Amino acid sequence: MLGWGTLGRFAREVRRDITAARDRDPAARGVGTTEILLNWPGIHALLAHRAAHALNEAGVPVVPRSIALAARAVTGIEIHPAAEIGEGLFIDHGTGVVIGETAEIGNDVTLYQGVTLGGTGFAAGKRHPTVQDNVTIGSGAKLLGPITVGHGAKIGANSVVITDVPPNSTVVGVPGHPVRVDGRRSEGPDADWIHLPDPIAEAIQGLVSRIGALERAVAALSGDELDAPADVRPLRPVRGRNPAGG
Repeated sequence: MLGWGTLGRFAREVRRDITAARDRDPAARGVGTTEILLNWPGIHALLAHRAAHALNEAGVPVVPRSIALAARAVTGIEIHPAAEIGEGLFIDHGTGVVIGETAEIGNDVTLYQGVTLGGTGFAAGKRHPTVQDNVTIGSGAKLLGPITVGHGAKIGANSVVITDVPPNSTVVGVPGHPVRVDGRRSEGPDADWIHLPDPIAEAIQGLVSRIGALERAVAALSGDELDAPADVRPLRPVRGRNPAGG
């Protein structure tokens, strides 16, 4: 039922959402609370969702979905009224973000534009992802099905994730693969998508090294001179300053 407790929770969640935008969006530095409230589409989408979710929980018909539809038209962000969203969610830019009906999002999560928390199949019940606290999901990433993304994980831009993600890991690729478990980086929002490991490049580099070793072994057994190895472009991780922050 709607009441003072619901209103108090709504006000607390809105304050946390605004604080999250100020803390995690470099464009919000030096910007007042009123300006963030008026001009950040991620905040507008969350305001609409929290109202729609409260009405949906109270059993009010039609209105929650109407609010969600209006919010999608204004912000480009679609959040089902039944989705469970914790405090401190930050949706950066937000265009194209889709959060499904049975999705669950913990506290202090960061989503970038184009993220989908989607379902698979047509069965009723839990069919959307559960995202635990302090997770960062990069632009265009697709998380599909009733998977769990563990605390502090980081999902690389444009990854497609269809299996559970361990806590404190980094996932990249299509389909997504964990490339860093109990990673060296501290948890929290991190927009450095350039310096992520590349598991495919690492696998190719391993094959190149193995082929070279086999060629040398064959040459030694046959007594022939080893031909000049083929020119293979070295695969090196991207280096340079961290571009995160804008």
